Amino acid sequence: KIYQTLSHSKTTTMAEKFDVDAPTLSRFVMNNTKDAELVILMNSLATSFKLISSAVGRAGVAQLYGLAGEVNSTGDDQKKLDVMSNDMMINALVNSGVCNILVSEENEDPIVVPKEKAGKYCVAFDPLDGSSNIDCNVS
Repeated sequence: KIYQTLSHSKTTTMAEKFDVDAPTLSRFVMNNTKDAELVILMNSLATSFKLISSAVGRAGVAQLYGLAGEVNSTGDDQKKLDVMSNDMMINALVNSGVCNILVSEENEDPIVVPKEKAGKYCVAFDPLDGSSNIDCNVS
């Protein structure tokens, strides 16, 4: 009984220091919209953002700096990280099962999601805005 009291006391102290019931993006969206597909979309985006952030952080070690040798839809030279980030976002969104059309700055044409994976959302994105700053280690 003494151990339980001490343990409970520690938990209370930790709970006071940290928000053990922190609001999450998923909970916020679900509570305010009741749209499970929107929650899936937001989680897919969040996952791709984390993957892109990790790639940017390891760009030097992974030799991801420099040009990819391609040009995007606006005529800009694509960087290796632009191409990889675009692929990460497309894969996350196509496989989420909630998107129908994807529009990326890196692609000339819209990406039509295959019927078996299509949902109701259209998403437009620039997967790595400001990528020209990365080689300078600004991002």
